[in-house]
Amino acid sequence: MADLVSHPDEVRVVSKRFGEGATDIDRYLALDGYKATQKALTMGADAIINEVKASNLRGRGGAGFPAGMKWSFVPKQSPKPKYVLCNGDESEPGTCKDRLIFEHDPHSVIEGVIIAGIAVDSHQGYIYLRGEYRYLIEIMEKAVADAYARGFLGKNIFGSGYDFECAVQTGAGAYEVGEESALMESLEGKRGIPRIRPPFPAVVGLYGGPTVINNAETLANVPHIILGGGEWYASLGTPKNGGTRLFCLSGSVNKPGVYELPMGYNLRKMIEVAGGIWNGRKLKAVQPGGSSVPVLTADETDIPMDFDALMKAGSMLGSGAVVIIDDSTCMVKYALRVMKFYQHESCGWCIPCREGTDWLKKTLIRFHSGGGVRRDIDNIQYLAENMLGRTFCPFGDAAAMPTISLVKKFRQEFEDHLEGKPCPYEDHGKIEHLPVLTAWDHRTADPWAQAH
Repeated sequence: MADLVSHPDEVRVVSKRFGEGATDIDRYLALDGYKATQKALTMGADAIINEVKASNLRGRGGAGFPAGMKWSFVPKQSPKPKYVLCNGDESEPGTCKDRLIFEHDPHSVIEGVIIAGIAVDSHQGYIYLRGEYRYLIEIMEKAVADAYARGFLGKNIFGSGYDFECAVQTGAGAYEVGEESALMESLEGKRGIPRIRPPFPAVVGLYGGPTVINNAETLANVPHIILGGGEWYASLGTPKNGGTRLFCLSGSVNKPGVYELPMGYNLRKMIEVAGGIWNGRKLKAVQPGGSSVPVLTADETDIPMDFDALMKAGSMLGSGAVVIIDDSTCMVKYALRVMKFYQHESCGWCIPCREGTDWLKKTLIRFHSGGGVRRDIDNIQYLAENMLGRTFCPFGDAAAMPTISLVKKFRQEFEDHLEGKPCPYEDHGKIEHLPVLTAWDHRTADPWAQAH
């Protein structure tokens, strides 16, 4: 199905089997499936880790930590079992790429988990799916069962003498369990709240054993790295940002969906890949990594989309969810909508997050409805700034960072609300046209097929 490539700049690595029927294990094997696992079994742990380090693969879940380095932190000797966890709790608003991997290429995730297990001498893996992705659990469970039936999982995999077990688990629909320590708590059957760190999961993780936790997209890249080599994979991206990325383009574009592009691809050009701004509108702002990152104005979008360039620009690449906002959007209402999400999803453990998100939501509701006063503008920013770095996990930062940037960069719109001016930014209707805070699920069109 070569016609799936909708733009010449797309580079299909993770998505190369999308639309090819790779959920069927025989079809997956015909498309070089499980060759990477067999090769990894002959390489040895150190060689695997060095190859992943050479690839410059960085975590695709949001933090962007180098995957090979994370694996190297796991102690070689441990009195307790070691674990590999695939974080498929894709809850960041605007993000819909892990869903596609589970849906189109589930065995690539299984392979990634096995190879990570070999690299750290683990014999147990878990694939944890987002709660709202329950319809995908059937696909993943069948893929795991098929792998067991062929001897690719279980005792003596591929006749190598290496044992590896794997299980699929789903959450209850909480954004918070996307944080790795909260995910472990959930997997252990507890309330999904973050742990105090240190110790870090690589040393004390699931059930107290050393644990590797990687995002589904990260692990799906690993078989390709093992087969193609770390140097090849690194060459696809920019220095220290190897490979490609599944970018989820949503919001005010003519052709929203998921596109696989090289790391470091220009953001402004990326918007054109998705058909440009919809309905003849003008670009106003972009959240380049999901709803939790600081916004960039239209003038700031001539920038490479990699972790380092965006950090230098004062934002983050995050989960690769690129939310495009046109000039018809009221940024005060946008800030309110974002905060409603984070207030609802706060696990409630930390006071700065639990109370801070609630106060911000109430203030923004009052402000947007016309009941605000001038000091509210500074108070919104002050409160958000005082949430930064004061919570057990990055959730508080995720709520605060976009709020701070919206007030700083669109302060004039906040001041216009004080003067009772009718909002001039919604002349076509409501902000709800932006498909950003409603995650893709089984009721929506396939975002890959939609883009291709």
